[in-house]
Amino acid sequence: MTMSDAARLPPIRDFLDTLHHEKNYSRHTLSAYQRDIKRFLVYLQRQGETWRSVKQQTVRDYAARRFLAGISGRSLQRELSSLRGFYHYCRAQGFVVDNPAHGVRPPRYRKRLPKTLSVDQISALLQTADQDDPLLLRDFAMIELTYSSGLRLSELVAVRLEDLDLHAGRLRVLGKGSKQRDLPVGRLACMAVQRWLSHRKNLVKGQHSFLFVGRHGRAMSARAVQLRWHGAAKRCGLDQNLHPHILRHSFATHLLESSGDLRAVQELLGHSDISTTQIYTHLDFQHLAKVYDRAHPRARRRSD
Repeated sequence: MTMSDAARLPPIRDFLDTLHHEKNYSRHTLSAYQRDIKRFLVYLQRQGETWRSVKQQTVRDYAARRFLAGISGRSLQRELSSLRGFYHYCRAQGFVVDNPAHGVRPPRYRKRLPKTLSVDQISALLQTADQDDPLLLRDFAMIELTYSSGLRLSELVAVRLEDLDLHAGRLRVLGKGSKQRDLPVGRLACMAVQRWLSHRKNLVKGQHSFLFVGRHGRAMSARAVQLRWHGAAKRCGLDQNLHPHILRHSFATHLLESSGDLRAVQELLGHSDISTTQIYTHLDFQHLAKVYDRAHPRARRRSD
């Protein structure tokens, strides 16, 4: 293949490699971006257009068709974000002159409140694990650490021994956009991890230092964690799927309800924009109403 032939092909793989190495995007995110871009390229082919000459109106038409096909506003927002990022990369590389996805917005959608667990449900989930089963102790430690520090699933499976200081109760993680942050780790989470470490050394294979490993000694995959936690939820009688993000949402909700410090929760979650964190301020109306009734001078109800 000549250089001119290569230049005519959409540089999807190079774009995804850049996101992976420079921005530390997860495999799940990269896979979604790839699907979004390829779907758009198929649409262009059917329209008789090329990826290098596409105009903004074509992207608008594509978004409209996707919306009429029943794609949610949230999903469409991600698809357009994928296209904007791809064409931003292509423009920087000199493949295109303009970014045709720039300025194209999906219809407005209502943000759904994230599901959370109550404090009682968390307590039931975190009952002491079977001390004789190393894998149950590992699952228990992963749940404790995720809830204690508000970790994303990708951050949890990437934790290495050198990232964790149990004596100081501190964990260093590399989040989205390769942003590093130091997080506190609670006493109970430290104890759970310490119990797991006494068994980890008997399972780990090779020279890697990943904190959580499977029965064959290799680092845990995100899918493996999801399956193990599904079993943990069933064992404690939880009536919903224990997705790792539920623990992160529960961490944020419980911390915000107790502290009221939105900025601190933003830093702990690793949100670059506080508007992302503000969704947690709408989770508990009863709590807000009680604060309002107690604090606002014109809100106090007369006692009968």
